[in-house]
Amino acid sequence: MIIPPALKKGDKIGVVSPAGKISSSDVLPAVEWLRAVGYEVILGEHIFNEYNLFSGNDLQRAADFQQMLDDSEVKVLLSARGGYGCLRTWQQLDFSRFLKMPKWVVGFSDVTVFHSYLNTLGIASLHGVMPRFFLEEGEPSESLNSLMRLLKRDSFSYLIPPHPLNRSGEAVGELIGGNLSILYSLRGTPLDVDTRGKILFIEDLSEFLYHLDRIMQNFKVGGVFDQLAGVIVGAFTEMNDSGTPFGKEAVEIIAEALEDYNFPVCFGFPAGHVQRNLALPFGQQVQLNLATEQITLSSVPK
Repeated sequence: MIIPPALKKGDKIGVVSPAGKISSSDVLPAVEWLRAVGYEVILGEHIFNEYNLFSGNDLQRAADFQQMLDDSEVKVLLSARGGYGCLRTWQQLDFSRFLKMPKWVVGFSDVTVFHSYLNTLGIASLHGVMPRFFLEEGEPSESLNSLMRLLKRDSFSYLIPPHPLNRSGEAVGELIGGNLSILYSLRGTPLDVDTRGKILFIEDLSEFLYHLDRIMQNFKVGGVFDQLAGVIVGAFTEMNDSGTPFGKEAVEIIAEALEDYNFPVCFGFPAGHVQRNLALPFGQQVQLNLATEQITLSSVPK
């Protein structure tokens, strides 16, 4: 796995909108903070465009993304938001120059499209907070601090609250995953990730409970869980029930689908569509420990 170079003061960070449209008020405070602490920031030409629900049409979004991929001085490609549209953007891109000079790609939610693709290329990326959530009352959020730590390639250790559905154990493996619905949508495509021997992180937003069960059953029947080293369950936020109640909560649906496997499972990890969205190093080796009372996810010593 190729891990992009550590971010240094003075490095250039490119910000683009590869999916949903976003207002400048959700981006510029984060840009000002990054500049204030010593980084150069450039914005995609079409970042604040509007085309239906997208930030510009497919070619405009792709043009901004391509510019950042190809610019050798850009060390971080930060998505302004998720929403929907990354797979449409991806289809217009050429990663040939990027492969010669990999850089950090950062984001979550729909940006899972890029995380999955980069994993198939053998390049690490960061599942982390996007500009709207950089600051809390004008100060760097815990989510932002965790992201900056990983961009600098510092070690990390997250203490995770206990959860009654946790399954104890210890696992070391490459961390993969992201938004569960996006991972499901990529099944059968060239962006589908290989889960064998890896630790899978999942999160989601505003899905129907029956559809969550559909996804979990698809992964189960399709062998996605068969050779996993472990599972980390993040936030499942604002989930919906149908007119006829499904009868289980989201975490219960996930736990039931995983009950036939022996790997450790961690519920309630603070990442996803929640305020406390701790950064995760996709494509890198991590250690998940649920064997003691103190539950941790940490970097593997170099």
